[in-house]
Amino acid sequence: MSFVQGENVGPYRIIEQMGQGGMATVFKAYHAALDRYVAIKALHPAMMEDPGFLARFQREALVVARLDHPNIVPIYDYAEHGGRPYLVMKFIEGETLKARLVRGPLSEEETLKIIEAVGQALSYAHECGILHRDVKPSNVLLCPDGSIYLADFGLARIAEAGASTLSGDMLMGTPHYISPEQARGQSDLDERTDIYSFGVVLYELVVGRVPFDSDTPFSIIHDHIYSPLPLPCNVNPDVSESVQLVLLKALAKDREDRFKLVDEMVAAFRATTVVGDVDVLTPDTIPHIDTMPVSSHGESAVPVAVAPPTEPQREIAADVVQAAVPRMQPVTKSRRQWLWVAGGLVFACIFLFLFLAVVNRPREGQPLRIFSEPVDKAPEIMAPREIIDEQSPKEHLNRAEELLAAGDDLAASEEFAIAGELFLKVGDHAAAAECFTKAADLHLSHIEGMLADGDDLGAYNEIVKAGDLYLEVGEYVAAAKAYSWAAEISDRPVPTQRLLINSLTQALFLGAPEEAMLPLIEPILEENPDWGTIQVIMARARLYSGHHDKALGMIEQVLGDTPEDPLALSVLAEYHLDIGKLDEGYGLIDKLLTERSLPVWLKEHLEALKRRF
Repeated sequence: MSFVQGENVGPYRIIEQMGQGGMATVFKAYHAALDRYVAIKALHPAMMEDPGFLARFQREALVVARLDHPNIVPIYDYAEHGGRPYLVMKFIEGETLKARLVRGPLSEEETLKIIEAVGQALSYAHECGILHRDVKPSNVLLCPDGSIYLADFGLARIAEAGASTLSGDMLMGTPHYISPEQARGQSDLDERTDIYSFGVVLYELVVGRVPFDSDTPFSIIHDHIYSPLPLPCNVNPDVSESVQLVLLKALAKDREDRFKLVDEMVAAFRATTVVGDVDVLTPDTIPHIDTMPVSSHGESAVPVAVAPPTEPQREIAADVVQAAVPRMQPVTKSRRQWLWVAGGLVFACIFLFLFLAVVNRPREGQPLRIFSEPVDKAPEIMAPREIIDEQSPKEHLNRAEELLAAGDDLAASEEFAIAGELFLKVGDHAAAAECFTKAADLHLSHIEGMLADGDDLGAYNEIVKAGDLYLEVGEYVAAAKAYSWAAEISDRPVPTQRLLINSLTQALFLGAPEEAMLPLIEPILEENPDWGTIQVIMARARLYSGHHDKALGMIEQVLGDTPEDPLALSVLAEYHLDIGKLDEGYGLIDKLLTERSLPVWLKEHLEALKRRF
């Protein structure tokens, strides 16, 4: 069975093929039940030659589907059709940044807007433990209404897990935008890899061309590794020295010399457009996050008070020019260099294969219609389990035990998780809880080793997965411990943890009545005494420990600053119910349920309160 016009693929009817690349083919499709168009990205059939690919596809697609950011193309669904896995994404009417550049250079205002939007998308994904690995103008979508999206996180993440049999991990990056460490085939990539590719995009926008270009992919790869960056001011005299400093730092050969965070790079570039000088960056120039994106748990986020970043920002001084210029070594005719040449020729052959595979892509001069529907319509996440619906939970449970016996703990954990979801579908909550707990425990069992190997991003992601599984079955203390551990790894104040903020809030809030939760709440409150959300959570903990007056005092203090805080009002309602003021308690609950768009978990909590009292 193939993807052809008029065919039904699950609940989607194929309308037309829109483009084809080395990794996937993109189709426009229609979902009749929801009356909307979607984009289907069908992955290359050759990927199925890898016997472990389908399990990795399911696992990584679920991770990427949780990315919820206004500048990231959302994934609605994932499944398999005719032995070919596919992703279902938002369908966006617009053009790529690459197509836009064909029509002429951007204004300073347009450039800043695009850099800020893409930077916010990357920053959010990095805090989620996900690298893009293929940042380039053709993955930046510009909509007529001014919206800007970064696309293909799903494909990049799935390929990052080793899914592709067409191109190795080292070749995920596009040659013109590839980082030196990607070009060398290193596996220990981090945020600075995306920062380099993002820096190439910025270079192209402000200078008018990419830094390295050649007739062959290998030559481009070689230049990214060895050749000094063509100074922007020499290539285009209109580029200011302050912008050149930003580009030199972003495109340093040694990633230790680059910006550590995307936010730092965006702030530095913004400063050049505002004051024309970035010799010193102060904390005032670092972007401040006022709102948090939607949590991976629940359909909408609870508004929370956000503390400003507390970590000091690095200075960018004139000496970054020397730090950013590659330290060139004398050329020697060593055997190692010949190996690099041979490896490079292999890279070039694979790249040429990929280039031939994309001949049917949309012409760059035309608008690219990928992933769209009206922006003001909230996305609805489709149930991503078509692949496993026909299988029984016991089959996955048996498979998990086999993998566990074989020593493949992480693969076993995914099978336990799938079995848990299927047990939930048939109403066996006890079996589901047992499966989810086993899956979470296995996710955590390898964390110390990953940290010892320097794989902080991988460890962060596995810990968050474990937290999600614990949260799914109501193990709130275990979930909060996992999320707190992830927060420590990211080394940022808890209130600025954009992935964790809502999931951690849910775990801490719902688990506040448990005595074991108090040791987790206290240090967060001590480190963030002005964070209203943790004050509310502590108030709920005190309410259940019998300290009604202290609980009420904390709630009144929070409501004095934010009178409409839903969490504070929820605890106030609980306080009234607990002391017998049922009318006041029910009144607050009804007001919250009827007048607010609350996450599912908080609605369920409020409805449970009404049933309990």
